[in-house]
Amino acid sequence: MSSGVNKVILVGNLGRDPEIQSFDGVKKASFSLATSESYKDKNNQKVIQTEWHNIIMWRGLAEIAEKFLHRGDMIYLEGKIKTRTYEENGNKRYFTAIVAENMTMLSGKREEENHSINGQNSPAEEESGLPF
Repeated sequence: MSSGVNKVILVGNLGRDPEIQSFDGVKKASFSLATSESYKDKNNQKVIQTEWHNIIMWRGLAEIAEKFLHRGDMIYLEGKIKTRTYEENGNKRYFTAIVAENMTMLSGKREEENHSINGQNSPAEEESGLPF
């Protein structure tokens, strides 16, 4: 029997305000997160490379996102990669997202709101069949 590790750690800025949805009273927050790294090219010019990540938060983390997170805010995030497959116009499509498990708000503009949040779900909650 083989096992693996599906663990993602990101530090980045929200690309947009969280979009909030509710499924039978269970909240889901989704937003994009930008992570950037810089390096010097062969001409010694600084190059900034940005990656965009789809982020999904459920339940308590979604409620925190709804109340406190805004476009541009910096967060530290731990989660796992989930890929969903669906069909659109006869074509197979894929949607990959990071499902957050823990989050720390890092933005300095609202200092009183900076605190760590642990959104661990029980295995029963994770297997609830709700779309991510």
